[in-house]
Amino acid sequence: MRRVVVTGMGALTPIGKNVEELWQGLINGVSGSDLITRFNAEAFKTKFACEIKNYDSADYFDRKEARKLDRYAQYGMIAADEAYRQAGQDDAEIDKERAGIIWASGIGGIETFKNEIENFIQGDRIPRFSPFFIPKMISDIAAGMMSMKYGYMGPNYGTVSACASSTNAIIDAYNLIRLNMADLFIAGGSEAAINEVGLGGFNSMQALSTNNEEYKTASRPFEVSRDGFVMGEGGGGLIIEELEHAKKRGANIICELIGCGLSADAYHLTAPHPEGDGAVLVMKNALKEAGIEPGAVDYINVHGTATPLGDISEAKAIKRVFGEHAYKLNISSTKSMTGHLLGAAGAVESLAVILAIRNNIVPPTINLKETDPQIDPKLNLTPNTAQKREVNVGINNTFGFGGHNTSVIFRKYED
Repeated sequence: MRRVVVTGMGALTPIGKNVEELWQGLINGVSGSDLITRFNAEAFKTKFACEIKNYDSADYFDRKEARKLDRYAQYGMIAADEAYRQAGQDDAEIDKERAGIIWASGIGGIETFKNEIENFIQGDRIPRFSPFFIPKMISDIAAGMMSMKYGYMGPNYGTVSACASSTNAIIDAYNLIRLNMADLFIAGGSEAAINEVGLGGFNSMQALSTNNEEYKTASRPFEVSRDGFVMGEGGGGLIIEELEHAKKRGANIICELIGCGLSADAYHLTAPHPEGDGAVLVMKNALKEAGIEPGAVDYINVHGTATPLGDISEAKAIKRVFGEHAYKLNISSTKSMTGHLLGAAGAVESLAVILAIRNNIVPPTINLKETDPQIDPKLNLTPNTAQKREVNVGINNTFGFGGHNTSVIFRKYED
């Protein structure tokens, strides 16, 4: 099979508007959580989220272009463009018929949907919908817009698997390259669901933290006092490329993508299997695909949303897969800083793993004062402070409502 490498990265997150800012935020334990500014959240159970700070579409798009893009697509275009530029494609000789884009969003243009329905109901109820309504709302349109911008004519589509969506995009890109159906992909995801509908919907599920008194530290994976996740927004993108293709054009190879896993819980609409059966299977599948033993892994960026059930289930799964080696791993949830970016989480957290490999520093799980007693206290959850260590192999776990499980494994590149 053809080897697959990462040659570019891009990010727009609540703790950094590019990859370097994201990394500095991660290793310094910066919380992106703050009171919501985009709308009046006073009537909602949750009044805080991890918003993109001081975002203005005019900084990135002209007015005409911005009108055609939902906020989720804007975030995606920004993250993808940083990855594109970092990969040095401006001057590269690339066969655009063999370059594609797979871009994810768990929810898509929910803000556009909300605005159009509000205009209809509050108006005279005559259907005067915007001609951009449907194109702005659908979850695949970001991938389509990127293909038009870069002229990529290879495989082009969106993936939707709730919070696992962007990891599925990365996995699809990996597999299509290995099957020789393309040489290069822009893969990742973006989300922009911090609005009345998104917040209200997740509140009604009792999925969100309601710790309005301590909102800066409300994202608390593994903490005994955790009470739900903090919603985030933004995007993350990777340039994923066949090794010989990257070498031929002189690309900077950041790391290698060596294995991917997929599974389903087949258990519950929103809750994980209590013993982590699906999480066990997905990590085993990824390790088998990568051709490595559990003892080769140094770091796991866990799904770790700070929900009462999910964190316990994932911790159990790690012990079942890794055995005694579980105590030698660094484990952390960067959602404690970025919040939960929903469909974009997998891409942004894959960046965290890649950056940990590149820099030999593991970002922390912040806001962790007292670990839940149902979680093995001997596990190194990298509490509150980044830890230096050799990171040769890292895993990113991402799980979604519906029982969708994904794992991707990155390794230091060796020629």
